[in-house]
Amino acid sequence: MITAKCLNIASRQFSDCPTAEISELRLDPQNVIWADVSDPTSQDFVDLAEEFGFHHLSIEDCRNQHQRPKVEEYTGYYFIVLYEASLAGPKDVLELRELNIFLGQNLLVTVHSRPIRGIETARRLWGEWTDRAQLGSGLLAYLLIDAIVDDYLPLLDIISERMDDLEDSIFGEWRAGVIEEIFMVKKKLLYLRRAITPLRDVFNTLLRREQPVFPREAHAYFQDVFDHLIRIADTIDTLRDMLGSTMEAYLSVSGNRMNMVMKRLTSISTILMSATLIAGIYGMNFVFMPELRWRYGYVLALISIVAVGVALYAYLKKVGWL
Repeated sequence: MITAKCLNIASRQFSDCPTAEISELRLDPQNVIWADVSDPTSQDFVDLAEEFGFHHLSIEDCRNQHQRPKVEEYTGYYFIVLYEASLAGPKDVLELRELNIFLGQNLLVTVHSRPIRGIETARRLWGEWTDRAQLGSGLLAYLLIDAIVDDYLPLLDIISERMDDLEDSIFGEWRAGVIEEIFMVKKKLLYLRRAITPLRDVFNTLLRREQPVFPREAHAYFQDVFDHLIRIADTIDTLRDMLGSTMEAYLSVSGNRMNMVMKRLTSISTILMSATLIAGIYGMNFVFMPELRWRYGYVLALISIVAVGVALYAYLKKVGWL
């Protein structure tokens, strides 16, 4: 489904733009058109290629999802691929939703198969920022990309808090599932890094502005988004380093706990072996064993077992094995 909206820079008035009228409205350089294609069909891709003259390679990238975040320069427009991220469900499953953007002179076309929150945010802000309408499609691209990029920051805050909880679990109440959760967080950070790091190349290209598809004044806005990307990328790298330290702490604590368990088992075995030794000696069926005919031999054997056990326990407790 294709929906389009048009902003006239001179009058600063918005109007709905029927698909059949897009060609005519594009002839006026004062019109900025935003066409949004949600859940596209094969016919929608054909219409995009015919209406806007997009290169077949960029259309093919739209058809084949799961593209790497990138920017490609074609005659008269840029083709941009980026991802919106969110955590869904009770287990905070990471979702990456692909968004394809065609950025041309006074033209922005967005193509996506799943709902994108940033589109609603950009649409609302576009109506509020009419005083900057002279920035054309550059302003619209900034509002859209900035809304998507800024959503990464609260998501990273959630992951950071989750990592704090994991550290508390390691040094507090022991849970066997901590290692699995650590790997899940590590996987999320890896996917986020793959989605964010290539966007720096996108903005390097847009900031060089080899094609004048938007005014020079929009440069400062894209620089602002680029700074946010650097901050997010640095935060992801920091969290990955912290996660590595958390993993090392888990393995260290786990090893110490295992050593303590082995020490205790060894200590218990030592105490029981001493008792078994005494019981084994008096359990031998020799006729000439003086102790077998003692009146208090049984009591003495029990006292010996208890005495040796207590002595070993006291010693092992002193050296820290119990």
